[in-house]
Amino acid sequence: MPVPYDGTTDWHCGARYGPAAILEASQNMELYDLEIDCEIHKIGIHTLNFVQPAMEGPSHMVDSVREATLQMLNEDKFVVALGGEHSITLGLVQALLSRYPGLSVLQLDAHADLRDSYLGTKNSHACIGRRLWEVCPITQVGIRSLSQEERDFILAEKLNPFYMHNLRPIGSSIESILSSLGDMVYITIDLDVFDTSQMAAVGTPEPGGMYWDEVLPLLRAVMDTKKVVGFDLVELCPAEGTSSCAFLAARLAYKLIGYRFKDLETAVSR
Repeated sequence: MPVPYDGTTDWHCGARYGPAAILEASQNMELYDLEIDCEIHKIGIHTLNFVQPAMEGPSHMVDSVREATLQMLNEDKFVVALGGEHSITLGLVQALLSRYPGLSVLQLDAHADLRDSYLGTKNSHACIGRRLWEVCPITQVGIRSLSQEERDFILAEKLNPFYMHNLRPIGSSIESILSSLGDMVYITIDLDVFDTSQMAAVGTPEPGGMYWDEVLPLLRAVMDTKKVVGFDLVELCPAEGTSSCAFLAARLAYKLIGYRFKDLETAVSR
């Protein structure tokens, strides 16, 4: 489900072009995945029409995303959203909560996004962590930038983000991350969680991030041990980086679908 929206971005705009760039890059991938040892596309991957931006404002956009997600859930589809800015995640999680009341969220992100309001709206991409926390438990991983307001909120609410400076080696942190999640998980990945050497094409880059070979073991462990009910990739801003950034995002989406459905694909192949 492509969602080309960046109505609240405040520095480098252009995340609205992220979904198209990811889809274009996906047409140049090998369909066989060496790690998973299968061609996951055989289970059937459908690309929906773009969810059109709601120009009335960010709250209306959240509503649009929620309604589009509910329609897919009613058809028993596994929804993968391609953003677009991070504010779209709220609509996805609201829809999924109606079906999975015990849902928890894994948020991979450079930023805490725990402000209550930013630039006049509570539905800013800078507030998505706070909005998610209000509706379900969240586990934040890769955080390395936050405001004083957010730090005060973390202390007051006794939150325990997995800060980037405490993550390495990633293998020593995976079990703790898994333990912090419930049985049913939604994964939201702000692509700025990656180090800028691998992902420069984001609106608000932060140095010192995670690497491809650190992100994948964590995500595979979550997929192997939890019931993952959907995921999104957000904040790709293609103009800020090389085409390799869009390719990384496309490969990541394909690989996550593979982690989730590898057993089904094996059955289909046989």
